[in-house]
Order: sequence, then C-alpha cells, then structure tokens
Amino acid sequence: MKNFPNAFVILIGVILFAWTLTYIIPQGSYVRIVDEGSGITRVVNNSYEQIDTVSPSFFDLLVSIPKGISERADLIVLILLIGGCFYIIEKTEAFNQGLVKLVSSLKGKESLALIIIAALFTAGGATIGLQEEVVALIPILLLFGKSLGYNAFTMIFASYGSTVIGSSFSPSNPFGVIIAQKEAALPLLSGSSLRLTTLLVAFVVWVVYLLYYANRNRIDKIQMPDQNVSMTQSSKIILVLLGLTFSIVIFGIIQFDWGFSEMSGCFFALGILSGLIAKMGWNKTGEIYVAGMKEMVFACVIIGLANSISILLEDGMIMDTIVYGLFGPLQNFSPAVSGVLMMVSHTLLHFPVPSYSGQAILTLPILVPLSDLIGLSRQICVLAYQYGAIMPDMIVPTNGALMAIIAIAKIPYNKWFKSALKPTSLMLLIGAVTIIVAVAMGYN
Repeated sequence: MKNFPNAFVILIGVILFAWTLTYIIPQGSYVRIVDEGSGITRVVNNSYEQIDTVSPSFFDLLVSIPKGISERADLIVLILLIGGCFYIIEKTEAFNQGLVKLVSSLKGKESLALIIIAALFTAGGATIGLQEEVVALIPILLLFGKSLGYNAFTMIFASYGSTVIGSSFSPSNPFGVIIAQKEAALPLLSGSSLRLTTLLVAFVVWVVYLLYYANRNRIDKIQMPDQNVSMTQSSKIILVLLGLTFSIVIFGIIQFDWGFSEMSGCFFALGILSGLIAKMGWNKTGEIYVAGMKEMVFACVIIGLANSISILLEDGMIMDTIVYGLFGPLQNFSPAVSGVLMMVSHTLLHFPVPSYSGQAILTLPILVPLSDLIGLSRQICVLAYQYGAIMPDMIVPTNGALMAIIAIAKIPYNKWFKSALKPTSLMLLIGAVTIIVAVAMGYN
C-alpha cells in the first residue's frame, strides 16, 4: 500500500484527465429555466444541442485549481475551524476522561457497553460527520475492548464503523447531506423524516450484526487500569458545552437557515472556550487551535481540487454532454433502478475519490440534471450519493482515517477488508431498498 497514490495525486490526475476530455468530447449544452415558484434552475428535457466554442487552455487548467479552492471558501473555513476546535478538546483530555468514566461504570455489562459506544459514535457521525477524530481515541477504545473480552475488529466496528453508519444515513451531516442538498438546490435538512427512519433501521441492524460478531470473536479479558477514571470539573464543563453546541447548530440550521459561516462561528467559540476552561491560557489555546487547523489543510485542498474538476468540465462546455451521454443508458430503466445504479456508481467512484465532500462537489452537478431528465427526484439523487459515497469509507484504502486506525490496531488492510466487506454490503443493501421505497413513495 506504500506506493498507492494519495488523494492529492489522484485528483491532480483526474483534473488533467478532465482537461484532456474538453478537447475530445463534443461540446454542448441544455436549455435551463428557473422555476418561478421554487427558484430552482431546472434542465429542459430534450433541449441538448452541440455548440462550437474554445476549450480551456493549459493556463486555464492552472487557474482552475486556485479558483476551485476559493469557490469553496465557506466550506473550507468550516472544516478548518472544526478541526481546530476538536484538536483543542482532544488536548484537554475531556474526550478520554469521559470515555474512561463511561466504560468503568459499565464493567460487567459488555453488550450494553458496546451498544452505548456504537450509539455515541453513530450520533457523532450523524451530527458532524465525525471520522478523523476517532483516530486519537482508538488506543483507549482498544484497551477498553480487551477489558471486556472484545478484539480490535469489534472495537473499530463499534467506534469508527458506527461513525460511518451515522454519517452515511444522517439527516444532517454537514459534510455530506448539507453539501449535497446545496449542490442540488434543495432546502437544507429537507426530507429528514425518511433519512431519520432509515438511520434508525440501519442502526438497529448494525448493532445486531455488531453483537453477533463480538460474541463470535471473544478474547480473554484483561484488567482495565484505574488511573484517569475520574473526570475533572473542566472536562465535564467542556463536554456539556460540546453537546450544547451541537444542539445550537442544529437548531440554527432548522430555525434560522444557518449556513457554513454561522456553524463555523459556533465551533470557533467552543474551541476557544474549551482551551480557556482547561486553563491553557490564550497563547497556548491559540497555538493548539492553529495546530488543529493544520491537520485539516489536506482535506480542504482535496475539496478545492475536486471543485476544480467541475470548473474545467463546465468551462469546457462538456458537462452537459456527459449528462447527455449518461441519460441514454438510464432512460431504459425505471427511476428506482436508475437510483440504485447511481448509488452503485458512487460506491465505485469513492475508491479513487476518498473525500465524500469532494465527491458531492464533483458528481452532483452532473447527476442532478440527469435526475431531472429521467424523472428521479433530487432528494433521491442525494440519497444515492449519501449511501454510495459515504458508506464505502468502511473499506476504501484511500481513506486516511481508516488506514491510520487499522495501523494503530496493527490490522493488515487485507484482513480488515475481508471482515468489513460483509457489514458494508449489508448497509448498502439497506440504502438500495430505501431508494426503491422512496421512489414508490414519490419522495421529494
């Protein structure tokens, strides 16, 4: 795996490929109209026509990269500020102390402890797209698992796996659902009832599988050390503020139509308050916050690069041609089958494009008008993206968080893939069934 290209290299390659395509694929465009009632721009069916225009130059290719990053400034700021916030909270030991306190009180109640851990991490994935932050918690989770007789696979399923489940089936994941709905010109958090119902179904199935796997792969218990079991007062306050911040952000999105900037402000305040409450002082708090932001720079660049691909395809006037080409095969299928096929294509695409935020930016400009043309609602188009692009984070080797976690646990990737493929396929099956049901319900 050492020679496997990272996300930066992959996306640079895709950018060059997209630029090359602008000289190969015929240029064309659909007619678009604005719906006066909803304000949504829609594609006029059967309006595609080829046109003759100049393809982007090599200099245009270079300019598309900073342009792609700058166009995603609000999202990049959110990612940077959330990264700094969680890095500070990690350094205060509030996460670790809270977890040790929880697991020590559940000793002797192994199955209940596993369910609670899965529920907490699922909630983290569903609310804020928790993923990379799990890396820092893996050592203590593995130790806790050994004290209950659970192996490393079980604990990674219960923690990281649960965050992926929460993120994929979430009604409010800011890096998944909200970005996708923005790209699809849908109201933020719209259509949450079906998503929440599916999340509950997926969680129940996930927990049943988790308990089944855990009981079939028990190991000898070790004694859990007693140090650091008690929580400091500052850690208690920080964790309460963390929960309060989540509540405020979700309420603001629902009630006041908050965007990325308002969310960024809330997490910035939480990070600074957490550092001061932990008595780090202004200087140290600032230094740690900046260090946390640095950890997220790579993810931000990836999102910008993915956006550059869309810019090149649009400037080269081949985006609509690609849509036209995709429409031909799918028009022979029912909307339900088309929706499932969209999900499958997202799953395959997620291997070379590990950022699901970047994947939304890359694909939805193509798939949304395609959905309009084949009679598939934009909400179902977003569902296909959610399930197909996020759920594969359980198995793709290009996902940095996953590879770091199994490295800490000393699990070879091939063994992890073999163990994780079955539950991942099960969750994707739930996603496919949900898409079919959504089509039958007329989900919009």
